[in-house]
Amino acid sequence: MKRYLFVAALMSALLCMTPAARAAVSVTVSPGTARPTASISVSGSGFAASEAVDIYFDTTDVLLAFTSSTGSFAALPYQVPAGTLPGKHRITAVGRKAGDGKQIAMTVSTPWLEQGFSARGRRTNPFENVISTGNVSSLDTVWTTATGNSITSTPVVAGGTAYVSSFDDKLYAINAATGAQKWMATTGGFIDAAPAVAGNLVYAGSTDHILYAFNIATGATVWESLAGDMIESSPVVFGGVIYFGSDDGKLNAINAANGNPTLWTATTGGSIQSSPAVANGVVYVGSGDHSLYAFNAKTGAKLWSTATGGSITFSSPAVANGIVYIGSADHNLYAFNATTGAQLWTGSTSGFIDSSPAVANGVVYVGSSDGSLYAFDATTGVQKWTPQPVGSGIESPVVVANGVVYAGSDDDKLHAFDAATGAPLWFAATGTGAQGGSPSVSVSDGVVYLGSLDNNLYAYALDGGSNAAYRRNARAPSRWMLHPDWRLKPARQ
Repeated sequence: MKRYLFVAALMSALLCMTPAARAAVSVTVSPGTARPTASISVSGSGFAASEAVDIYFDTTDVLLAFTSSTGSFAALPYQVPAGTLPGKHRITAVGRKAGDGKQIAMTVSTPWLEQGFSARGRRTNPFENVISTGNVSSLDTVWTTATGNSITSTPVVAGGTAYVSSFDDKLYAINAATGAQKWMATTGGFIDAAPAVAGNLVYAGSTDHILYAFNIATGATVWESLAGDMIESSPVVFGGVIYFGSDDGKLNAINAANGNPTLWTATTGGSIQSSPAVANGVVYVGSGDHSLYAFNAKTGAKLWSTATGGSITFSSPAVANGIVYIGSADHNLYAFNATTGAQLWTGSTSGFIDSSPAVANGVVYVGSSDGSLYAFDATTGVQKWTPQPVGSGIESPVVVANGVVYAGSDDDKLHAFDAATGAPLWFAATGTGAQGGSPSVSVSDGVVYLGSLDNNLYAYALDGGSNAAYRRNARAPSRWMLHPDWRLKPARQ
C-alpha cells in the first residue's frame, strides 16, 4: 500500500511538472548590457526538437526561432528599441508546442565613459531618452557626496558607478544610485582631468606625472605609466590604446591593457592640457602653442598642425562629419578640415574659450568666458540663435543629451537650455567653490552628474528620482503576460 501511494505521488508530481522543468532549457543574451539601438544576440538550447520558439523582449514577442534536431537555435540578432528605458529588462523564450521556457535578465544603459563621451569627443549622449526638453525643469537633487577638495573634471559613469577625480589627489568611485562611496584611490598629486573607463579598468592621470589604471571594482592599482611631466589632459581610450597629453608638450600613446610599452610619443610646441580626440585613424589635440595637431593614431607621425590666434589651454577637440572643432583664447571657435587641417570657419565670442565644444544634430555648442552659451551651424559657422547669458563665464565642457544643452558657469550654477532654440529650461546652484571655474557635467541613465568646486559630486534626476521612468527593475513578466505574435516570420540564423 505504501509503495502504491509513493508511486502515485511520484506520477502526480511528474504530471504537474512544466516542460521547462523536465528539460535543461538554456537561453543566452550577448552582450548582457547594451545601449538603446544596440544589437544583441539571443541563443537557446534544451528545447524540444524542431520547435517554434517565441522570444520576448519584456512582454513583446519580437523573434520567432526554430530549433534544430537537438533542440537548440543559434544566435539571433535583435536591436534594442531606441525608447527602451535604462535598467533591467527580461528576455524570455517559450516553445509554442511543448511550452518549454526560460527567462534571463539583461541591462540597458547609457554610460558616459570618458570626458568627450566617446573617442570623437562630441560630448553628446545620443542614447539618453529619459530627460528631455519637456521634463528637464523637474530635475531635483537625488544625492550629494563630498570629496576632499575641488572637482574640476567631468564625472564618468559606467556599470552603476560614477567615477570622479578631485584636487585631494584621489579618484572616487561612487554608487550612482545612492551616492555612497564604494572606494577611493590615492595618487601622488592632484587630479584635475576626467578619468576614463574601458573594460574592467578606470584610468586617471595625475600631476605626479603618472597615468594610473585602477580596478573598477576595488580601486586597486593595476599598473602605472610615467609621463614626462604633469598630466592635466583627460585620457581617451580607443582600440586598446590610451592617448593623453602632458605638460611637457607631448602626446602619449600607451598600451591600455598594461601601460607598457609606450607605443609612441609625439611632440607639440606647448603644454598639452587639452584632451585628445580620435577619429578615422587620426588623433587630434590642442596645444598651448596656439595650434591644433593631427597625428597618425598607429605611428604618432605628424600629419598636420594649424594655428589659431591664441593659446589652446583646456578646450578639447570634437570631431564630426570630417570637421574638427576647438576653442581658443583669441575668443573664437574654430572649424578645421579633419583631413587637411584647412580652416573652414570661425565663430566669434566676446571672451576666451576654455570650454570644450559639443556637436549634435548639425550644431556646435560652446561656452565662453563672456558668460554666454553659443550655438553655430556645424557646416557654415552661422549662429543658430542669440547667445544665451548665464551670469558668469563658462569654462567647463558643454554637453548635449536628448535635445538639452547643459553648461556650468563660474557662478557655481548648472544651466540647461533647449538645444534647438536656446531657451533657458532649468538651473541648479551648488555651493561656492574655493577657486574659480565652472562645474562639469555628464548625463547617464536619466541622471545628471555634476562635479563642483565646492568639493561635492551632485546627482539630479526627474522629481528627485521618484519619477516613474526610474522604476527600472520591475517584477519579471509572468508566463500568462506573454502572448505569441502569430504574424512573426522565422528569424534568419
